[in-house]
Amino acid sequence: METKLVPPHGGKLKPLLLSGEELQDSLQKADQLPVVRLSSRETSDLIMLAIGAFSPLDGFMGQEDYNSVVDTMHLVDGTLWSIPITLSISGEQAAGLAIGSEIALRDDESDELMGMMEIREKYPYDKQKEARMVFKTEDEAHPGVAKIHAQEDILLSGPLKAFSEGPYPDIYGDHYARPAETRAIFTAHGWSTIAAFQTRNPIHRSHEYCTKIALEVSDGILIHPLVGKLKAGDIPADIRMKCYDVLLQQYYPKDRVVLKVYPMEMRYGGPREAILHAIFRQNYGCSHLIVGRDHAGVGNYYGPFDAQQIFDDVSEDELHIQPLKIDWTFWCHKCDGMASMKTCPHGKEDRVLISGTKVREMLDNGEMPPKEFSRPEVAQILMEYYQGLIK
Repeated sequence: METKLVPPHGGKLKPLLLSGEELQDSLQKADQLPVVRLSSRETSDLIMLAIGAFSPLDGFMGQEDYNSVVDTMHLVDGTLWSIPITLSISGEQAAGLAIGSEIALRDDESDELMGMMEIREKYPYDKQKEARMVFKTEDEAHPGVAKIHAQEDILLSGPLKAFSEGPYPDIYGDHYARPAETRAIFTAHGWSTIAAFQTRNPIHRSHEYCTKIALEVSDGILIHPLVGKLKAGDIPADIRMKCYDVLLQQYYPKDRVVLKVYPMEMRYGGPREAILHAIFRQNYGCSHLIVGRDHAGVGNYYGPFDAQQIFDDVSEDELHIQPLKIDWTFWCHKCDGMASMKTCPHGKEDRVLISGTKVREMLDNGEMPPKEFSRPEVAQILMEYYQGLIK
């Protein structure tokens, strides 16, 4: 069937996941190689590379691409890329690995053999500069900056062969999909315009409103929750999946919404992470990315609409997927419905504006958030979760 979808970023999907005889031969070979252990973030990046979500990358970045991405938000060849995708090891371990040799890559938590790599480069890097350029802060209280400083001091790059997608296919079943698979789903539907909704939280009424604005102007939407590691205090993926399922069953048209998860780890990188979210959503086949207030942000490190404004500096030649910029949304009692700063003329006293912290306090205390903030079915799932924590 002929596709009407946007092309993958860089023109072609480049999945690196081996299968069949090639996989078996490589697994045997890797079992005899020196081992480099992967952090949870490196493992999740390897899986994104494996499934082609990080196309056109074909492995962890070499020094020229790394420096170019940090400085200019582009690979050396001019391709837009906003956040370094890297693999780090200690100087001591690096000294024992020769250029041209091969290493096995194991997840440090599960000990699963994730892939193998030929070492083409070993290079030092400036952690402070990466933090400053990518996250706009050197404050180690920022979770993304903290992870840079937790990395080792030498970066490795070279051709990568991926063996595994980790536990995600088994845990999430039909809710898990690679870029080639979502593209096939969209093509089978006959869609050409698909808006992706990035989320790491349950969908409350404001999120729902954003997605339904997108539904008005798109053939369909992809609800695309992140299920990699989050920061402490975020709601676990299994609870969020229950919330998504009940919401989609009762409040969305079933033939116009696709729910699939993706395995990346959150960096909380604000504007630069919004660009990365757009790049890999284009690989998944989406033509638009919903970008609302404080997209991919944390704390007060970014302005509420910095992640929208960064797209103004990106040309259509660099990125086919386009942002759907949506203002701060809320329930307004006088409007008697959902509204935004662009559509509602009323004051704060008429609006239901509840912070995530306030909602958690209410749930901890056994109080249901108002229906104007969250659908009751979703609030009930969250109530049971928070009450379980207290017990």
